[in-house]
Amino acid sequence: MTVIDRDSGVSVWRQIEQTLSEEIRTGQWGEGARLPTEGELSERFRVNRHTVRRAVGGLADRGLVRVEQGRGIFVRENVLEYLIGRRTRFTENVKRVNRSPGGHAISLTRQRVDREVAGVLGIRAGAQVVHLETVGEVDGRPVSYGSHWFAAKLFPRFEETYRATGSGSITQVMEAHGFGDYERAVTKVTARMPDAAEADLLKQPRNRPILYVESLNVAINGQPVQASHVRYAADRVQMVFETRPVAGPTFEEEP
Repeated sequence: MTVIDRDSGVSVWRQIEQTLSEEIRTGQWGEGARLPTEGELSERFRVNRHTVRRAVGGLADRGLVRVEQGRGIFVRENVLEYLIGRRTRFTENVKRVNRSPGGHAISLTRQRVDREVAGVLGIRAGAQVVHLETVGEVDGRPVSYGSHWFAAKLFPRFEETYRATGSGSITQVMEAHGFGDYERAVTKVTARMPDAAEADLLKQPRNRPILYVESLNVAINGQPVQASHVRYAADRVQMVFETRPVAGPTFEEEP
């Protein structure tokens, strides 16, 4: 039981909010951790549920927790600010904010491409592609699950180069095949609910949305080199779209 000072001049719900906030700040409740239920908090602080609900609402307003109907109260994750621009690189995005990138390949195969992906890559349907599926991690926690396609004729040594990087770096594979300066040409973002496999790989419940990102990377001459469909945990990633600043007209002052 935690004692509430009812003579302090600070409202009871505010004291509860401050106590829980301090526990989150000091790491007693880590990112993504589920806090005790309203009933358990009511018993701990010896108050009614309405008071607890108001304290939790204060934490939610400050962005410290999220409340999921039917599941509980969870500490909000440290959201990754993910820049989408001409040069979009997962590792660079993560390191830019002093966090640790990681991840692993789920599968790496060669297959015949379907009509949809073929159209994006500018090759004929049924042509051979390298198909790579990956999980991207930040600080050891999954944030993305990606499916990537590369025209096989452009990447004859994809598999050996990818494995030789040790870290599974797509950028290094690109460089090894002469496409080190590849750029982002198209990015389409859709919010939707995950299927069972996606939720499992992202380690999140199925009732929490994901960001489904379809993208195309091209070589410096505009040739398509990589098509990707990546699912991001929406509560762990914030997409930030970079745009090139446009200089406005310059006017000379009249004498």
